[in-house]
Amino acid sequence: MSQPGHWGTDGPSCPVFLNSGNAKSTIFIQWRKTSVKEQQEAHMQPAATAIDYGKLSDLELAQRIASGDRGAFELLMRRHNQMLYRTARSILKDDAEAEDAVQEAYLLAYRGMSGFRGDAKLSTWLVRIVVNEAIGRARKRSRGAEIIQLGGETQEDREAVEGNMDDALPEQPEGAAQRAQTRRLLEAKIDELPDAFRTVFVLRALEELSVEESAVALGIPEATVRSRFFRARGLLREALSKEIDLAYGDAFAFAGARCDRIVAGVLAKLEENEI
Repeated sequence: MSQPGHWGTDGPSCPVFLNSGNAKSTIFIQWRKTSVKEQQEAHMQPAATAIDYGKLSDLELAQRIASGDRGAFELLMRRHNQMLYRTARSILKDDAEAEDAVQEAYLLAYRGMSGFRGDAKLSTWLVRIVVNEAIGRARKRSRGAEIIQLGGETQEDREAVEGNMDDALPEQPEGAAQRAQTRRLLEAKIDELPDAFRTVFVLRALEELSVEESAVALGIPEATVRSRFFRARGLLREALSKEIDLAYGDAFAFAGARCDRIVAGVLAKLEENEI
């Protein structure tokens, strides 16, 4: 039988029309009889039930993927693409290499899906795989340079102090161009964060993973996640404040055309009124 989605044929069950009248009539009747028979058989078979992947548990979804269900795997990728890309990007700081790392991580996950036992969330399991892949790539790329450390205590960790974080200011939507400029500035400052802090910040602030989920994904204690996230927010706030301070002098800029226009307007009125 032809596969669904293809314009296939199946020998005598496909209508074939020849130029000679009798032959044409005979073959057409043969196809009609076969078609009716197939329809009768189809009615006797139970209708296939559509799978609602959204209702499957992580373990059930993993089992379907392990059995070769490409539809389930595609859904998994589309559901977690952004999170995994951001995670890899936070480690590699390179768009193209982050994409490559995510693709390789998916292949590793697909091959090892039968080993998923549901002890952690499937998304956390995937993050762990992409973190390992990204760190491996970073080490190959930076031989002789400082190795990225996500586990263990760093100097920045020792300097970090736990405390209450200020509530985020409500977003004030501006124009599309201004939002794009702000986003580029934010991304640049996130890239400047220390490696260990940057990945924690991306998972906690951008992807909104819980402290527990982030700790499992990165293989570090929950207290370390809290301290690094707190420190990352402080560093980011400080960096953005410096950019704002530098921009104060340019706010409501007056020099140039506006200055000339006002001076010319005043002089014109002086001449007009002969003051």
